[in-house]
Parts: sequence; structure tokens; C-alpha cells
Amino acid sequence: MKKLIPILLFLFQGAELNAQSIKSFALSSNGDTLNITDNKDLKQGKWVIHVNPLRSEPGFEEEGEYIDNLREGFWRKYNLTGDILAIENYKWGFKDGKQMYFTNIGDLLREESWMAVNPKNPYDTIDVPDLDNPIIMVKKIIKHEASELRHGIWKFYNPSNGSIVKTESFLFGLKTDANGRPILGNKQPASANTQPAKIMTTEKPKAKPAAVEEWERKNAGKKKIVVLDGKTGN
Repeated sequence: MKKLIPILLFLFQGAELNAQSIKSFALSSNGDTLNITDNKDLKQGKWVIHVNPLRSEPGFEEEGEYIDNLREGFWRKYNLTGDILAIENYKWGFKDGKQMYFTNIGDLLREESWMAVNPKNPYDTIDVPDLDNPIIMVKKIIKHEASELRHGIWKFYNPSNGSIVKTESFLFGLKTDANGRPILGNKQPASANTQPAKIMTTEKPKAKPAAVEEWERKNAGKKKIVVLDGKTGN
């Protein structure tokens, strides 16, 4: 029975693909079906994209999977001699998780960390430093103003020897300090076309000083005192 499961899954996937009205496709050298476009002009399945050199820009090839015209999962980019240039990961069509970029000869250049935002739920809850007392953390509900955000550790390498020359950390598009806390007032765009998360709520009420709490306890239930401030009228 266990041997039949992979076969049944393969047949089910094939039937699902045939149920779609395929408008166009290509075949690889070994007969694999690639570059499918359905009757709604949406890209589906595995794609291989070839870009020829243009003026001073070198050509490249990319391969990965589309679901309803959105990139999903791992994508790889190569130069035209077959050397790896990038390994990227996508979710909902946006960068998500670790991304790796290489020089033209395959040496690691940097690692990026991104978070894709679910278009159906762009809200998150995070801890940020209190404006009056940075030691205290308060919870904020934030709305992401972008579809992909810098999120996690970024590493920059010396490609000649593989050593790390710089690291940066981000939380929902906000740069963080050595303790992983967002640096307020130092918002950095997630990319040229995106912005960091926007804080939507106010801070939690601050604790009252002990002297104030004691006064309120002793005077609870007493008639309020009217304070004259010299103003006239109501």
C-alpha cells in the first residue's frame, strides 16, 4: 500500500493539471512540460526563463515554480555559463525567508532574510521599547504597509575568503539593535518600493507612581475637590 501512495499522488496531480485549460507550454530536452500558461493567461508550474545579454547587461536564466502567476518556493538564477547567481524563496509571490546572492564566479556575496506578508492578514503584534523608558517593552499592533519586509539577520561576506564583514538585523522592516529591539525613528525602507510596518496602536497605560496610588487609595469614595485656577466662565 505504501508503494501505491506516490503513484496515486502522481496520477492525482496529473489529472488536476489536465483539468486546466492549457493555453501554451514548452518542452524541455528531456520531455518535461515547462512554462505553462493557462486559459486565463496565468503562469503555472515549473518555468525556465532565459534572458539574453542586452547592451552592457549580462544575460541570465531563472528557474522555479509559479502558482496562479505568483512565484512560490525556491527560485534559482544562473549566469549564461551555468554559475549560480542567486537562490531565492517566495511566498504569495513575494520574498520570504533566506535569500542568497553570489558573484559571477559563484562566491557567496550576501545572505538576506525577508518576510512575505499575507495579503489577507497584514497585521502583527510586536514588542517595542517604551518611548520614556527604553528598558520597558510594550506591545504594539502593527499593519504592514508592504508585501515583503526585511526581517531577520542579514550577512555580508568578503567573497575572496568567505569571511563575514558586516551583519544587520531587522524586525518587520525596522532595523534592530544588538538585543533585537527595534530602533525607533530609524525606519529603513524594505526595498525601493516598500516601506516598514506602520505602528497602529498606542502604548499600554504606564504604571502610576506608588505615591499616587497610595493617595488614590486613601481618598477613594471621598467628594472630589474643586481646584480654583483663576479662570472665569464655565
